[in-house]
Amino acid sequence: MQTPHKAGFVSIVGKPNVGKSSLMNKLVGENLSIITAKSQTTRHRIMGILNGEDFQIVYSDTPGLLEPKYELHQAMMSYVKVSLEDADVVLLIVELEEKYDEQLFERFKKLKTPLLLLVNKIDLAKGSQVTDKIDYWKSLLTPAEIIPVSAKTGENLNLVLEAIKKQLPEHPGFYPKDNLTDRSERFFAAEIIREKIFLNYEQEIPYSTEVSIDSFKEEDAIIRIRAVIFVERDSQKGIVIGKAGSSLKKVGTDARQDLEKFFGKKIFLETHVKVADNWRKEKLKLKHFGYLE
Repeated sequence: MQTPHKAGFVSIVGKPNVGKSSLMNKLVGENLSIITAKSQTTRHRIMGILNGEDFQIVYSDTPGLLEPKYELHQAMMSYVKVSLEDADVVLLIVELEEKYDEQLFERFKKLKTPLLLLVNKIDLAKGSQVTDKIDYWKSLLTPAEIIPVSAKTGENLNLVLEAIKKQLPEHPGFYPKDNLTDRSERFFAAEIIREKIFLNYEQEIPYSTEVSIDSFKEEDAIIRIRAVIFVERDSQKGIVIGKAGSSLKKVGTDARQDLEKFFGKKIFLETHVKVADNWRKEKLKLKHFGYLE
C-alpha cells in the first residue's frame, strides 16, 4: 500500500536573533537566509523547500517579531501576519534564556494552526536548564510539542522533522520536487551582498541600506551582476564607500566569493552606492524595493 503524500507550509517565527534563519538553513540543507549576529537581518519572507519521497515542506523564514517603529517594520510584520495565516504548521523559536513577552506572544494562544515550540541554543545549557525551560513554556502556551534544539550543532533537528511531518496535511506537492526555493536568483544575489554589508559596517549603516540588482546576465562561464546599494543620507554614502573606495571594495570581494559558491560560477560584480532619502519610512520607496504589493 502506497504511503500518502503530505505537503504544507511551515512558518518559522520568533524574536530577532533567536536562530530562525540558521534553523531554516539547517532544515533545508542550503544557505537561503542571511545569518549575522545583528538583529533584523531577515527583512523578507524567504521560502525554502524540503522534498522527500512522500512529503514536501515549504519553510517560511520570517522577520523577527518586533513592535513596528516605521514603515519598513510595518511591512516586515505584515510578512509575519501573512505567513501565520498561510501556515499548516507554525514553528515558534525561543532562546534558552528567553522570557515570555505578552505583547508579541499573545497571538500564539489564539492560534488554531498546530504550534511546535522549539527551545534553541541548548548547546549552551547548564544542569537542568532545558527541562526547566520546557516546564516554563508549558505553563504559558499549549503547543502540540516542545522540542529542545540547537540550530548550531543540529541536535534534535531530526525530531523537528518528524514532528512537522506528523502535523502536515495529506496533499500533493506545491512545487516541482527539484525546487529549493520560490525566490529568484536576483533576490539571493541581493541578499548575499546585504549580508556582507551587515558584517562589514557598524551601528545604523546596515539597517539604513538596501540592495537592488540592476542587471543579472548569465553567460556560459560567468555571471555579470550590477548591484546598487541604497543608503538614506549622503553621509552614509561616504561611510559605505570608505577611504578611496576601500570599504566598498571589501564588501564586493566578500560578496563575490560567496556568490561564486552559491551559483557555482565565476562572478563579475559591479557595485554602486546611491542615496534614497528616508526609504525606510516612505511607502513608494518600500514598494520599489519589493516590500509592499
